[in-house]
Amino acid sequence: MAIIALKAWYLQEYEPIRELEKRPHDLRLSKNSLLKSALRADFLEDSEDVKQSVWFQRYLEGETVEFYIEGSGGYAISNIDLISHEIYFTKQDVMAHLEPTIFLCYQTEYAESSELLREELQTIIEKLNKRSRLLLALEESHRPTEGAVRLKSTLMQKIRKSLLFIADGTPILQLDSEPPQPIPSPKVCVEVGYALQCKRAEQILLAQMERSSVNGQFAFDLPPGNRLLFRNKTELHKLLPQMVETQLQRFNLLY
Repeated sequence: MAIIALKAWYLQEYEPIRELEKRPHDLRLSKNSLLKSALRADFLEDSEDVKQSVWFQRYLEGETVEFYIEGSGGYAISNIDLISHEIYFTKQDVMAHLEPTIFLCYQTEYAESSELLREELQTIIEKLNKRSRLLLALEESHRPTEGAVRLKSTLMQKIRKSLLFIADGTPILQLDSEPPQPIPSPKVCVEVGYALQCKRAEQILLAQMERSSVNGQFAFDLPPGNRLLFRNKTELHKLLPQMVETQLQRFNLLY
């Protein structure tokens, strides 16, 4: 029976899958068994070559070593035997599935704040691309005139695959209660709720422009480092670039 070799790429730093597959693979695997959350395979390289590899040295040091395996997705090594050539993987949500995009969730009910965010983000991305390994792009919400947003829509896919999700949580009105309760755009709430479910907290940034006619706290419970409160264009220009760069540090994109 012929061995069907699967290619596997070591994920040392963030690379989207389409870029990953352009470079030579790091391992060839013969799959033995596949479970919902695990994979057992034989590696086809010489044991000595594997022993000298960067990823194996990291594995010996106790670090999490991730691979993207063609046709199967992302996995982390759980155990490896150089003598028998067996290697065991566990399913892992790897960053290779993400696209080099920053997603802006805007609102139209109080357009001033979103216009400032859009303008500043365009400037930030233009500057970052001068020292980034991969070109970053700005994606935005799509506001259909009718109908509810579907969870399997292209819009939600773009949110899920973005490196960084930035939402305009500026309140559009205030609920007459004690204490007063500011209300963000309903469409923003839907997208933020989805982002909170599918993305890590460090990939989410909630911005809010102060309005003299509306008082109250953020509607979403996020750590202080994931919230940006600004009064005008000057404050946004001062604060947002550093916050975006800080959020992108984990991807090792910038020189």
